Amino acid sequence: MPMNGPIAAQRTGTRTLHRLAVALLLSVAAVQGAVASEAHRLLVDTAASTLTVLEGQRPLITLHNLSIGRYGVNRQKLRGDNTTPLGRFRVTRVRRDSDFHRFIALDFPDLERARDALRQGTIDARQFERIVAAHRRGKTPPQDTALGGHIGIHGLGRADPQMHATLNWTKGCIALTDRQIDALLPWVRVGMAVEIR
Repeated sequence: MPMNGPIAAQRTGTRTLHRLAVALLLSVAAVQGAVASEAHRLLVDTAASTLTVLEGQRPLITLHNLSIGRYGVNRQKLRGDNTTPLGRFRVTRVRRDSDFHRFIALDFPDLERARDALRQGTIDARQFERIVAAHRRGKTPPQDTALGGHIGIHGLGRADPQMHATLNWTKGCIALTDRQIDALLPWVRVGMAVEIR
């Protein structure tokens, strides 16, 4: 459902400012050759619709007006529920040739969620072992269980920018504009911590 009123007006009114900020971030990253260090992590604040690169507690860059799952956030995400999972994750892969421009894959389902799902009978012991084995190797866990998968941070690609500016539309991922994800990529590395709250 499209947002109306002050939130929609705020998004529209600040769009130019955000474009300028992203352009500045791109040029700074290019000049400094920004590379993610072990101390860098990503914080996705779903209530504020922001993604921040942090060094310790210090924000380095903040990207605004992201989109999340069509049906909001969920601690008990299941396949096909169109919600974004809350929790702590790691980057397992960065695809520069995605249908969504760029795709930063996360290690969803995480171990805590997998343990809960095993206890509740949502997944079986074999599926749990496969998830654990993937986490041990730092790989993307199986994406074919009842918990779902293919969760990450991506751009728009061919998605509608106007829709992105006015509503949450993903199947569970965090979506940024193509310019924003390009500004983010120099800071991202495999193994980087990502908190979605």
